[in-house]
Amino acid sequence: MFHHITVLKEEAVEGLRIKPDGIYVDCTLGGAGHSSLIASKLGSEGRLIALDQDDWALNNAKEVLKPYGNRVTLVKTNFRDLEEVLRSQVGRDEDGHFHVDGILFDLGVSSPQFDEGERGFSYNHDAPLDMRMDQSAELTAADIVNEWPEQEIARILFEYGEEKFSRRIARVICERRENSPIQTTGQLVDMIKEGIPAAARRTGGHPAKRSFQALRIAVNDELGAFKDALHQAINCLAPGGRVSVITFHSLEDRICKQIFNSYIPKCTCPPDFPMCVCGGGQGTLKLVNRKPIAPSASELAQNPRARSAKLRIAEKLEPS
Repeated sequence: MFHHITVLKEEAVEGLRIKPDGIYVDCTLGGAGHSSLIASKLGSEGRLIALDQDDWALNNAKEVLKPYGNRVTLVKTNFRDLEEVLRSQVGRDEDGHFHVDGILFDLGVSSPQFDEGERGFSYNHDAPLDMRMDQSAELTAADIVNEWPEQEIARILFEYGEEKFSRRIARVICERRENSPIQTTGQLVDMIKEGIPAAARRTGGHPAKRSFQALRIAVNDELGAFKDALHQAINCLAPGGRVSVITFHSLEDRICKQIFNSYIPKCTCPPDFPMCVCGGGQGTLKLVNRKPIAPSASELAQNPRARSAKLRIAEKLEPS
């Protein structure tokens, strides 16, 4: 059974301004919470295309979304293949555009993947070091910790997990693997703890949290895939269409903010002009909410895992 609490469900879907006959894409199907709400707002002419690379999520969604019939299409793929999916599912108009009305990203890992130990995502369960979202992919967390150079392991722990003891942890990992391969999450947790000073281990939550996040991101190339997919999403939106993005850590949020900003109109007047006369320049997007939306106090009380979530929404402008 797929038990998962969807974060910022109402806010993210409301931000899309669902039209009953619109075309929408949920790039991160997960527990189907957002997809269910989107589908419930569609009429007979509406369409939802939901993507995930996790068989568990897709099988669950077949049951959850069954009441909505052919309004919903499930596709097993990484969201970095968004344009390819739309090419086959929707097609382009005579001008080469897709005209999608709304696209949603929820970059959190579904709770069952954390809670069910056999997937290797959780530092609270001893399991094989896997961490693959797509079980047909080749690279696993075990491959990284057993085969990658110490410097590269330290880099991903620092960049993707913002782990300040990344070098110490990488050193311990590489020393231990000389004796025998690192095969389980339990072994890795012990090595991470050994690499972090005792005083630091007593603060800031579980000592392995940042390192496990970093390995998960590296195994699944999450940041690279998100960059590719967000650019594609903006390109595929119809004028007036919106994209909602829920992030859970600063790296994702920074990428989202920077990409959105790169499409926003900017003044091109010379810096010595006393006021703007260019009309703000040309651009593709406008921000719906200037500051990210955070979960409410009531949502946090029900789901503490939502505490780091941020929602950003942008709207496609009419071409000038």
